[in-house]
Amino acid sequence: MARGERRRRGTLADGARTAEGASRSGTARRDSRVGMTRGTVAGAVLAIVVLPLALSLSGSWLLAWHRARQAVTLHSAPPALPLNSSSPAVAPHLFWGTYRPHVYFGMKTRSAQPLLTGLMWAQQGPAPGTPKLRHTCEQGDGVGPYGWEFHDGLSFGRQHIQDGALRLTTEFVKRPGGQHGGDWSWRVTVEPQAPGTSALPLVSLFFYVVTDGEEVLVPEVGAKGQLKFISGHTNELGDFRFTLLAPTSPGDTGPKYGSYNVFWSSNPGLPLLTEVVKSRLNSWFQHRPPGASSERYLGLPGSLKWEDRGPSGQGQGQGQFLIQQVTLKVPFSMELVFESGSARAENQALGQLAGSLLTQALESHTEAFRERFEKTFRLQEKGLSTEEQALGQAALSDLLGGIGYFYGQGLVLPDTSVEGSEQKVAPALFPPVPLFTAVPSRSFFPRGFLWDEGFHQLVVQRWDPYLTREALGHWLGLLNADGWIGREQVLGDEARARVPPEFLVQRTVHANPPTLLLPVAHMLKGGDPADLAFLRRAFPRLHAWFSWLHQSQAGPVPLSYRWRGRDPVLPTLLNPKTLPSGLDDYPRASHPSATERHLDLRCWVALGARVMVRLAEQLGETEAAAELGPLAASLETEEILDELHWAPELGVFADFGNHTKAVHLKPQSPQGLVRVVGRPHPRLQYVDALGYVSLFPLLLRLLDPHSSRLGPLLDVLADSRHLWSPFGLRSLAASSSFYGQRNSEHDPPYWRGAVWLNINYLALGALHHYGHLEGPHQARAAKLHKKLRANVVGNVWRQYQATGFLWEHYSDWDGKGMGCRPFHGWTSLVLLAMAEDY
Repeated sequence: MARGERRRRGTLADGARTAEGASRSGTARRDSRVGMTRGTVAGAVLAIVVLPLALSLSGSWLLAWHRARQAVTLHSAPPALPLNSSSPAVAPHLFWGTYRPHVYFGMKTRSAQPLLTGLMWAQQGPAPGTPKLRHTCEQGDGVGPYGWEFHDGLSFGRQHIQDGALRLTTEFVKRPGGQHGGDWSWRVTVEPQAPGTSALPLVSLFFYVVTDGEEVLVPEVGAKGQLKFISGHTNELGDFRFTLLAPTSPGDTGPKYGSYNVFWSSNPGLPLLTEVVKSRLNSWFQHRPPGASSERYLGLPGSLKWEDRGPSGQGQGQGQFLIQQVTLKVPFSMELVFESGSARAENQALGQLAGSLLTQALESHTEAFRERFEKTFRLQEKGLSTEEQALGQAALSDLLGGIGYFYGQGLVLPDTSVEGSEQKVAPALFPPVPLFTAVPSRSFFPRGFLWDEGFHQLVVQRWDPYLTREALGHWLGLLNADGWIGREQVLGDEARARVPPEFLVQRTVHANPPTLLLPVAHMLKGGDPADLAFLRRAFPRLHAWFSWLHQSQAGPVPLSYRWRGRDPVLPTLLNPKTLPSGLDDYPRASHPSATERHLDLRCWVALGARVMVRLAEQLGETEAAAELGPLAASLETEEILDELHWAPELGVFADFGNHTKAVHLKPQSPQGLVRVVGRPHPRLQYVDALGYVSLFPLLLRLLDPHSSRLGPLLDVLADSRHLWSPFGLRSLAASSSFYGQRNSEHDPPYWRGAVWLNINYLALGALHHYGHLEGPHQARAAKLHKKLRANVVGNVWRQYQATGFLWEHYSDWDGKGMGCRPFHGWTSLVLLAMAEDY
């Protein structure tokens, strides 16, 4: 993940669409055949018009124009997923979900114009000023720990949130039925964090519903601002009804007194919901329970006055925002019930999913989750403690609870360089596309990241292969006409609001490690007919994506590769970063140039070629297998790998480029820290930066078990002077001159020593692999696997016990969690390490 860049910032699956078939308004064609036919006609007409003009233009300009057009044209291969795969007609069980990972609790439909629900809360107090309103997950808002105790990725979840002296528990259950995704119910319980607390606070909960278009909401208000229910209708959901039940004491059925406020307006825009509510909390009200003293609280306007209507009086096209505020004393529970009109006939006999029925459903789902979890991962059978099993369950649940559904248009900067010159073009809008994906972090990275997602799906695929097929199909739906997929997906207003404008643009020359092929390899190994049927549909897109990577990132000599998109040499940077590699500030050649050869990229391409050949052979794609076979064989030939990347003077594999170690940051006024280059001057040589990159031939299992290079790699891996630490493998050797060094005055070390779970998981898999293959290093690899697994799992567990969070990475000095939290993305791989599932 290129997070160094982001550290500074605080459905194609539903039918193939061409750029001509996707307007900036976000409307997209659903019929892929119509889209491609119209695109072909439009292209032919455009060619007739442009041809005479093109004859008078330079060939380089025309090529640049063509590249710019290709960059924002969707790939013509058939989609990997069925038409309208996200709709309630095709996948009713997935239509509703907790697909808003950036909010503490909320649900939405998998739709381009979804119906959204959410929760805000605030602890009221006598002091003047607006109370702290909680809504979106923030890195520094003081809330935490928080996370899903259970989440099955489909129909059930339970989350705990600590907010100062409060403990919130949010639960949901879905019930199938009808033609629109069925019913669902929430339960929100608020209790004191410490039992026996005498001074019980007054708390307001804000339940809201948001529409994003012409959908209809009709609230029915009762006494004192209490909504009886909200009726509604959308094209995708048909008729539906929300009912917010009266509050009760936790575990009780008797009602508890609450004060009610309501607010109804046009949709101000999803990123502005929190601010709108804050700005409206400007009136004092009295909370007067019978037989108790009254207390003041800040509340919303206490009527259903339709605010901020559009010129026509109805706010057409804007959607609606309806919010019910309920204020009462802790402890209490509240339930929100959504009932689909088309499910009413089926579910009416079952009764409303509330009260004791909801309790029974939650208990049943909890027990089913535990049984399925043990059957899938067998942690209890392996002798792990109850606490360690709870960590594994939370790792899985937080990953599944972090799955989001996004829809929108990204910004793309095409590659217009031709023969050394570059035609300047502005970023262009990519066609509207959906994305169903897990996210690395709800608080800091609540959007899709390409190389992270491959690691995410290694965990998800073990639990629910259907979810993995959905996620991979959506990612492959982002393929442009050249076979490129943007490494960071910022789709929709909510995602865009959390990214500064300068970081919104994705460049079509930038690649990312092809980690989506990791779950593909696992699918091939498993042989599930549903997986193979999906891979057959997905093969043309996988092939196009891999071919683009192999060709676009080719290096200066045959069978070498170079990451495009390194930072330029700037006087403030110790070592220009390589964000597309995912390893950000990992040291590369000190002076970027076209002569570089990047070891990790070559290994990723070698792994990709291996997987694609196996896939082509298994699917009977003989032409593709014949094309890819020689490439895979060449990339796995150790003599060629040695020739390109073995550094005899270093005793390990390494990058190659224009490099000198004589660089450092020196304070200079007024610039601050400035890079100084001394002697020896840079020259073409192997890059002395022992760390994760050095291990890639081992990590991706590209070496023969009898390889003479395997021993030296195990030596540096196991040496505490280099990569070994009590908490996992360091990203950069402690002996390196770059170890722990800042990359600039405002850019602390990132991949320069910290322990990262994704690479440690690859190392564990490699050691397990070589520990089960006959060879001179078999026993040693097996022993190192056992020790490294104990170190990694033990440290993640201790930090989880101490903080309640999974972290982005961990200190190699004391094991403490670092970076953002919660980081339920690839740190969830600790579960597979516990299960020894590689």
